[in-house]
Amino acid sequence: MITAGIDCGAKNTKTVIMREGKIVGKANVLTGFDQIKAIKASYEAALKDAALSDGDVQAVCGTGSGKNAVKSAVGKTKDLVNDIKAMARAAVHFFPRARTVADVGAEEGRAAKVDERGNALDFAINEKCAAGAGAFIEAMSRALETPLEQLGPLALTSDKEIPMNAQCAIFAESEVVGLIHGKAEKQDISKAIHDAVASRIVSMIRRIGVNEDVVMLGGVAHNPGFVEAMKRQLGIGELHIPEIPEFGMAVGAAVVASEQRMVGSLG
Repeated sequence: MITAGIDCGAKNTKTVIMREGKIVGKANVLTGFDQIKAIKASYEAALKDAALSDGDVQAVCGTGSGKNAVKSAVGKTKDLVNDIKAMARAAVHFFPRARTVADVGAEEGRAAKVDERGNALDFAINEKCAAGAGAFIEAMSRALETPLEQLGPLALTSDKEIPMNAQCAIFAESEVVGLIHGKAEKQDISKAIHDAVASRIVSMIRRIGVNEDVVMLGGVAHNPGFVEAMKRQLGIGELHIPEIPEFGMAVGAAVVASEQRMVGSLG
């Protein structure tokens, strides 16, 4: 069975093509102002990556903030799922023992408690400005005049604790400027930034329950400074992160597509 999962987010649109539960193609494009155009481009690029055509795909499922546009863009779309269901299915697909999953992308952070089948038992969403999402870290990298890809590794070189209290990216940027003027070292400020974002995600996770098998999805999972801050604040030695965490929700959607296809064939 070949299925596709399409995650249309505010910043990026990602598509995953799966054959019998294995990823055979993927693509990531900027969403921009035209969601339908981005969805079509992402889907076509993923098909090309998989060396397949639209005719080979048996079912498509959409998710993300722009999921309603997926049906208009791709005619084979049968299902749409919310972010929580997609991330829960993805977590158990990648790591069957997973019972807690966090997804931190550009727009927001989410956390869910899941069962062995990837059903969400409880969840929490951070929607307080960009303070608990990747956009916050991007804004702070500009304030520090440090490339985003260098900010995480830089944080790992610090062992100082500098509290950041601002809940909004705008005010936090002013706080960072104040630290710079106060002659705080750049690596210490970087660590404070990652600690601040991690603390907001960890507070969500603690509300729904933490176990040893915590999965991290979303593009921010590539940031070593953030991952280290998460582990430290959760008090765990390891976060389970797939090779392509930014495609987590698209994978979850593709898994749902395969489930619905199987139910339909059995019916």
